[in-house]
Formats: sequence, C-alpha cells, structure tokens
Amino acid sequence: MDSKGKDIPSIEQWLKEAKSDTKALQEGMYLIHNGVVRQTPKAMVRQGIDDGSKVKGMEFSYNAEKVDKAIAEAYNMEGIFHIKVWLNKGILNVGDDIMYVLIGGDIRPHVVDALQFLVDKIKTECVTEIEYK
Repeated sequence: MDSKGKDIPSIEQWLKEAKSDTKALQEGMYLIHNGVVRQTPKAMVRQGIDDGSKVKGMEFSYNAEKVDKAIAEAYNMEGIFHIKVWLNKGILNVGDDIMYVLIGGDIRPHVVDALQFLVDKIKTECVTEIEYK
C-alpha cells in the first residue's frame, strides 16, 4: 500500500507498472476506484437521512495493518494478480481524493468482485471518516 498523505499518485504510472509486471500476461482487465470527498453527507447517501446539512470537509485516517490485511485477502480471490492502494490522510476538503484502488485480474467478473470486496472492506473496517458540516 502506498501512503503519501496528499501526494496524489499517477494512475498512468500505476497502470504502466502493472502492465510491465510478469503477471500482466495473465491479466485481461484493470479497474480503478477513486473515492472523493462529496458535499452530500454519508447519512443522506447511505440511509436517506436528510438533515439539510452539507459536508464542508472531513478528517480521514486509516489503520495500515488492517488495510494490508484486506489487500492480502483480495489477492487470495480467484483471478487477481495486481493490487495497488493509496489512501489520503488528514483534513480533506470537498473534491479532494480520499483513495485510489487499482485491481488487475484475468476476467471482468473476478476484477469487479475484487474491487467491490476491497473497497468495501477498506471503507467499513480500515478507515475513520469524520465529516465536517
């Protein structure tokens, strides 16, 4: 996992590295997730609770050991050969990048499932997000 605070990674470079890896010959698909701080509160998006507030920013942190464990679990999924994760940290503003996740694998269903699994695991078990309204 890469963690460089606000140093945003180059997705182009990530893909270049992934495609130059020896396992790339087995990969037929790459998916990228880019999580961004949004103005709409999490409670509104996830639970339909509208208190009329808007998010102005968030404090974001994560447990690196848990993230590494989640990555290892995703690598154990069928057809997955490449994973790269970057998480931001600190005080973030609306529009700032929260995370990037790159998954490379053999076929679309395997890669889609792995991306869904890993992003969900990171969001529910590895990070702390405190919204500021």
